[in-house]
Amino acid sequence: MDLFKNLANKLKNTGNKWTQGISNLFSDEPISDAFWDDLEELLILGDVGIDLTETLIKRLKQRAIDERISKTSELRAVFSKLLIEQLQEVKGMGESLDVSSKPAVILMIGVNGSGKTTTAGKLAAQLKKEGKKVLLAAADTFRAAAIEQLKAWGERTDVRVIAQSQDSDPAAVVFDAIMAAKAGNYDVIIADTAGRLHTKSNLMEELAKVYRIVKREIPEGPAEALIVLDAVTGQNGFMQAETFSKVMPVTGVVLTKFDNTSKGGIILAIAEKLRMPIRYVGLGEGVDDLQIFDPKTFIETLLDIENND
Repeated sequence: MDLFKNLANKLKNTGNKWTQGISNLFSDEPISDAFWDDLEELLILGDVGIDLTETLIKRLKQRAIDERISKTSELRAVFSKLLIEQLQEVKGMGESLDVSSKPAVILMIGVNGSGKTTTAGKLAAQLKKEGKKVLLAAADTFRAAAIEQLKAWGERTDVRVIAQSQDSDPAAVVFDAIMAAKAGNYDVIIADTAGRLHTKSNLMEELAKVYRIVKREIPEGPAEALIVLDAVTGQNGFMQAETFSKVMPVTGVVLTKFDNTSKGGIILAIAEKLRMPIRYVGLGEGVDDLQIFDPKTFIETLLDIENND
């Protein structure tokens, strides 16, 4: 698919040093203890995590024995398959967003600074391009800047934005958006929510209320609740995901700023620790730099499979 080709091209253009290091490791040298040590170091430095790193290396060593592989270059495709299997173990990984209900409500959750509002705008643009009639809801009422930022995205993408004043009730904004969507025959509502963890309890109460309002007005509830995580923060995002998961069922992850991180292995760690599918990866500032995540494309690009077949 062209969408996945775009992902591969974007990944290659990021020049991520970690991905380059992993790919370069699988040269035409004999497999040695030094190779295993280097692979272990790269995986840990890439934020894969110690436990998962040990598991992956153990499995790869066993496959090398079973398939009588003697050169690191011959391990490239085997490692690729192993990593793809690892990602695909997570239910929903690589699947498209569920926007079959009408209106389908997508709640964007996560801490401030993760790129949540920008992601909401980019996602609105992409869904509109797919022929969906999209509505944005500025439910991060704690920050006036977030409301104005979402309005700017609405103007940029010609998508209607439902907003109230700063410090308004976020649930009321979402309620207004649902009413407007039903009246205007909209396909999708994307609601940007607040993420201020320094007043965590109040925030979680607000989000719980938003979730209840959606459930009340649309019995099947939100079509998607996507947590936006900043790739640069690495495994610190796990605690964020656990906190938000206590308020509502989280259906997937959007990993932003992947082009700026030296810890590309965070994708593997997310799949292993959170057991949540990664839906999108942010690879730049442009509207089209929010890429649908496909495990096979990601891993084969990571290991430069295409150029080493």
